[in-house]
Amino acid sequence: MTEFDPEKFEAKYVHYFEELESAYTAAYQDLHGEVDSAVLRPIDRRVLSGSEPFYEGDGEFRVELPDEPYERAGQPGDRERFEAVLDDLVAAIERELRAEFGFADGSE
Repeated sequence: MTEFDPEKFEAKYVHYFEELESAYTAAYQDLHGEVDSAVLRPIDRRVLSGSEPFYEGDGEFRVELPDEPYERAGQPGDRERFEAVLDDLVAAIERELRAEFGFADGSE
């Protein structure tokens, strides 16, 4: 677990790159094998690559997604299913970020 400094999170890619990468990877692995990889993979490669994590305060993180995520992902299958997988993955990333920085155990 990494000691967290909210002020350093403003320059997160300088101070916390490894932790961010770890949280995103763990969230992906949590869903890998559980959801359709034809939906999960384009989300990971095309949508999350343009996402931005933010610290909201009180141990909470938010992942902001780029505009038009479904279109950005190449419209992989059913839009409703895509959005459900995307929501699950974003929630998992936010949970993993809390765990990575010691705000939660990551097992919600």
